Amino acid sequence: MASTDSAVAPAHNKHPYHLVDPSPWPLVASFSAGLLVFGIILFAQHNVHWVLGVGILGVLASMYFWFRDIIRESKQPGIHNAIVRIGLRYGMVLFIASEVMFFVAFFWSWFHFYLYPEHVSGAAKAIWPPAGVHTFDPLGLPLLNTMILLLSGCTVTWAHHALIEGDRKGLLQGLGLTVLLGISFSFFQFYEYAEAPFAFHGGGIYSSVFFLATGFHGFHVIVGTIFLAVCWFRARRGDFTPERHFGFEAAAWYWHFVDVVWLFLFVAIYVLGAGEIAQH
Repeated sequence: MASTDSAVAPAHNKHPYHLVDPSPWPLVASFSAGLLVFGIILFAQHNVHWVLGVGILGVLASMYFWFRDIIRESKQPGIHNAIVRIGLRYGMVLFIASEVMFFVAFFWSWFHFYLYPEHVSGAAKAIWPPAGVHTFDPLGLPLLNTMILLLSGCTVTWAHHALIEGDRKGLLQGLGLTVLLGISFSFFQFYEYAEAPFAFHGGGIYSSVFFLATGFHGFHVIVGTIFLAVCWFRARRGDFTPERHFGFEAAAWYWHFVDVVWLFLFVAIYVLGAGEIAQH
């Protein structure tokens, strides 16, 4: 957060909590998120792109303006005191918990068909992936992307320790490398999709679960990369101190969450799903 600090609330408050000013961004963000989901459905079912594009732009705009307002208020003495910062941490933890459950739905669907492939074809002896589906080699691009994300987890941890030690150069280097690794992951995932042996449209349940699970994770990587890039500019501006840097901590927590989810995706979808035959 900002470099200014105060352990007490403003003088006109009789409590230590910060009551935010009226803001349009929660409502705008909610409508944009709904439009994003609706756009994904239209894209998947009818190949309509523009609704999805508007939803993505709305979400990104909400993030920018909402975070901008929070950063500005954090610089006002006494507003983001110790108790308020605890509340912000609780909020981030609950947000990540909700994201965990979001991905649980995809894993549930994947393992349902992995363990009971007859639910796909109705045959007594069915296999998963379905017959005729050529899967990715897990030791190719998927393994490379796994190494990239694991390395990015190390670099963001390096940046965190540098910040705590007051090493501004190490902080900027660690954050910069993490952002570059995030961009590299997205590039290789786009390349993987372009070379995929099956398509999202008409590919059946396997391709639907694959692209939704890995695609939503890729979207989270893009969001996390933007999050960390903003932290890099804030660190360069001197917004973070060893004592107050929740904005960076939240980005680091989110990035580690993205790392862990990918490890589960790699094992479940790429390794276990690499032509495995479910015997029943």
